[in-house]
Amino acid sequence: MVIQALERGDDQPLIRAGFTATRKIGGAVVRNRAKRRLREAARLLLPLHGRPGRDYVFIARGGTVTRPWTRLLDDMKSALISLAANQTTATSSPAVASR
Repeated sequence: MVIQALERGDDQPLIRAGFTATRKIGGAVVRNRAKRRLREAARLLLPLHGRPGRDYVFIARGGTVTRPWTRLLDDMKSALISLAANQTTATSSPAVASR
């Protein structure tokens, strides 16, 4: 999975998330399953590790559907922590973390 984050620059403390999966990872059923898994993992982890005022885009990769759930959660958690540590408040281009 790949996670991109961008600070919006407005005064809203919301954490927004988007999810995408390309046809490279499989047909519609596989893409939807990958997005559902990412959505649920983000629902659990973004309130804890996301930063207010940021938009996150979660991009599914080939192993997203077959990866064990606990491993997917660990990967997303470490990617979110890495993004928070690497991104400064003054950047205008998206930061990317890959797991």
